[in-house]
Amino acid sequence: MKLAFTDNEKLKLTVEGILVGILSGLIVSMFRWTIAHSLKVFQGLYIAARTNVALVVGLVVLMIVVGFFVGYLLKKEPNISGSGIPQVEAQLGGEMQMNWWSILWTKFVGGILSIGPGLFLGREGPSIQLGAAVGQGVGELTHDNAGVNQRVLIASGAAAGLSAAFSAPIAGAMFVLEEVYHNFSPLVWITSLASAVSANLIALYVFGLQPVLQVPYKYSLPVRYYWHLVILGIILGLMGRLYQICTLSMPAVFSLTRLPRYIQGIIPLILIVPLGMMVPQFIGGGNEIIISLTKYGTSLMLMLGLFIIRFVYSMVSYGSGVPGGIFLPILNLGAIIGAIYAIAMNQLGLLPLYFESNLIIFAMAGYFACIGKAPFTAIILVTEMVGSLKHLMPLAVLSLVAYIVVDLLNGAPIYEALKERLNLNSDYLNRVSKFNDRLEVPIYEGSSIDGKYIRDIPFPKDILVVSVYRGERQLIPRGDTLIKAGDRLIFMVNAGQRAKVAAKLADLFKTID
Repeated sequence: MKLAFTDNEKLKLTVEGILVGILSGLIVSMFRWTIAHSLKVFQGLYIAARTNVALVVGLVVLMIVVGFFVGYLLKKEPNISGSGIPQVEAQLGGEMQMNWWSILWTKFVGGILSIGPGLFLGREGPSIQLGAAVGQGVGELTHDNAGVNQRVLIASGAAAGLSAAFSAPIAGAMFVLEEVYHNFSPLVWITSLASAVSANLIALYVFGLQPVLQVPYKYSLPVRYYWHLVILGIILGLMGRLYQICTLSMPAVFSLTRLPRYIQGIIPLILIVPLGMMVPQFIGGGNEIIISLTKYGTSLMLMLGLFIIRFVYSMVSYGSGVPGGIFLPILNLGAIIGAIYAIAMNQLGLLPLYFESNLIIFAMAGYFACIGKAPFTAIILVTEMVGSLKHLMPLAVLSLVAYIVVDLLNGAPIYEALKERLNLNSDYLNRVSKFNDRLEVPIYEGSSIDGKYIRDIPFPKDILVVSVYRGERQLIPRGDTLIKAGDRLIFMVNAGQRAKVAAKLADLFKTID
């Protein structure tokens, strides 16, 4: 097993990352285009059904058929349930293994059938899993089917998926590093960035250069109004913790229906018919709602009603387990909270109404930052989606406040919490492979092994410290090698035991005195 990557190997992975990006961009763009046009078709049908009883019956029957077919796909491939991000995290952590082709086609079809009719689900989670499946497939077809190369390509595919879904390449790479891969490895970073940029080029060709969420605003928020960011950040943090609790509770709520888990999606699919007939403009992932919020007037009751509808039905949609994400619904709810706050403050005479657009933009980032506990991704994502760099400071302030509030309330990152609830195969976790693998662990400031010699660290058995990276410099580890914050330790482990060893090392680094 090679312990370090040569320049040729890094170049090869980067080129493969570009290939993954192009393929992911094509697939996710088709996925995104089909969902958008399906939603328009269904909105037209819901409006027509207001005066046509036969069409109402036909739509209900269609939703039942769709629900059973999606249920068939879920029974065939349970790992396409939900957004798919927890599954990708588990796969990269060595906790589960997936069939990339099965994931690719079932998630593509199941996602379109679930999101297209108007369920309050996002395209970004499925797009990330589609990209990860493409990365895994390219890895297997190029014989990078084991170890770090495979994981790097899966991570780069995930970055490409988010990039193509939102036309946000930097955020795609950052999300993978901050939330999915949990490692700022230079190799992962450059490959993910190459893949994300390649995927974004495809998306830009298909959808054009206009930002996904081009929210118009008149003025930048003056510093004298920054105290609003603190109050709004606290509100977002409290509402973000509520969102986490409700999302994690929904499977238990759905279990009361006594329906098998794989066909519980029938419930939101049937409910979307009357909801679509009443308010067709408010269904779906929520892109158009965010862009149009300032056009809905200054009625607090309307905004509060919209928030309640979006919040409750987002829970029902995602809690049913059908393929679909929460990324865009979270941004949508954050935007509505921002609008509610701006209107309320204006009615109290504390904020001019023309700053409503600003608070909508800021609140999107703050709400995602506290729920996903990924503030850097939130700031960069909203910046790219809105298409303006002028909001970086208020975005950072609001995201930081909201993040701290959720942290004080003991909220865990939502995708990590969802990953812990996956039914992981214990036999897979306890397996022993005939191959060895490379495990990379970063040493953070304040780590319990910071300032210790290697000989004084009681590492688990059956692992070998093979390298220490200090910046770009590679050190040969010896007993008297001093570990410092910022180092990256490279271990050789049995490929089958990688996840268990990683967990032991994480626990060890926290508890050493």
